[in-house]
Amino acid sequence: MDKNELIKQIKADRIQFLELWFVDILGQLKTVTITPDEIEKALDEGIGFDGSSIEGFARIFESDLILKPEPETYLVLPWTKLPTARFFCSIYTPEGKFYEGDSRYVLKRYLQKIKNQGYVFNVGPELEYFYFRAPENLGLLDKATYFDFIPADIGSQVRNETVSMCTKMGMKVEAAHHEVAPSQHEIDIRYADALTMADMMTTLKVLIKQVAASNGIYATFMPKPLFGQNGSGLHIHQSLFKDGKNAFFDGNDPNYLSVVAKSYTAGLLKYIREITSVCNQWVNSYKRLVPGYEAPVYISWGRKNRSALVRVPIYKPGKESASRIELRSPDPACNIYLALTVILAAGYAGIEEGLKLPPAIEIDIYQMSVEEKKKHKIETLPGSLIEAIHETEKSKLVRGALGEHIFEKFIENKKIEWDKYRICVSQYEIENYFPVL
Repeated sequence: MDKNELIKQIKADRIQFLELWFVDILGQLKTVTITPDEIEKALDEGIGFDGSSIEGFARIFESDLILKPEPETYLVLPWTKLPTARFFCSIYTPEGKFYEGDSRYVLKRYLQKIKNQGYVFNVGPELEYFYFRAPENLGLLDKATYFDFIPADIGSQVRNETVSMCTKMGMKVEAAHHEVAPSQHEIDIRYADALTMADMMTTLKVLIKQVAASNGIYATFMPKPLFGQNGSGLHIHQSLFKDGKNAFFDGNDPNYLSVVAKSYTAGLLKYIREITSVCNQWVNSYKRLVPGYEAPVYISWGRKNRSALVRVPIYKPGKESASRIELRSPDPACNIYLALTVILAAGYAGIEEGLKLPPAIEIDIYQMSVEEKKKHKIETLPGSLIEAIHETEKSKLVRGALGEHIFEKFIENKKIEWDKYRICVSQYEIENYFPVL
């Protein structure tokens, strides 16, 4: 829509409030609300705000920034009492340049890089999350497990209500079900280009929390809220399309993977340790990335092997559009814009470098001995946030993909988080050390 068409649509939808959305470097959603009377000014001139108050944005002496809504992201929100729509925004400096600290711009910039080579990056995440009684109470709603059906289960009812609203918002839900852990659920959105999907994932996370709250419960994307249970992942199915065809597909290959797909996958395996802090950005993320709870720890790939980091799904063997790879390590608490950027950068580096894909591992890696892992040259993901940050800090690939501003600010923020965690006295220490020391 052009500006005039957009204004007509806002009037036709009888919108009373417009929310201008963007995220900080940690992926936390920020919003400014305006009335429809201000939309023309917002589109032409933008809305000014103080960037120094946003995590990872401008320093105090360069704080003036400008939000401009992107017309194609106009969407009516179905959960509000008064008619409200949202826009995702681009962020500019007062000089009219794209702001280097804008996560969404960083993704758009890298997508333009591969577009110049004829590629489109398509992704389809599987979003896992938990429902609890309240934010301060980890009371479970059920004790069900994978794909369980529980009559009169409030969690399933709330999830289905969420799916219904997804449909109203134009999101195509492929599947929704109970996950392995108690009170854990999953919603899968049909694949789309990376920028559209990042916007949808940001919107979906808001929707999940809103619908939960309206039903008196709490939804969380915390990677590992329950000790001894599976954590929540964000398995990301991905492929590159070129000239309308799936560049990952080769009908003559036993795994239906093209040379492009194999090099891309090899790039992910090569650079995964360097990008892990962006895909798993919280201290709690590494409570999930441990052996024995389905989360991948070992750097390998396979077809049927769910203990591998990268999996080649075989639901529809030989179907071109379905040919893809699945990265299983990211979690739903990441900044989806930055995560997709570094994932794409790693995979695309594999193509540019002509990397060869090592042999698949098709046995349970968790059951391998140390000697077997050494034989197969299987490395592990970083075991803590600080280990992951040290890997990222040395990475030319991540620095180049994110740009100097976000790279430096992200590292700085995560080191502060680690220091706060490191000096915290936990309940574990009180229970185990206080009585005996």
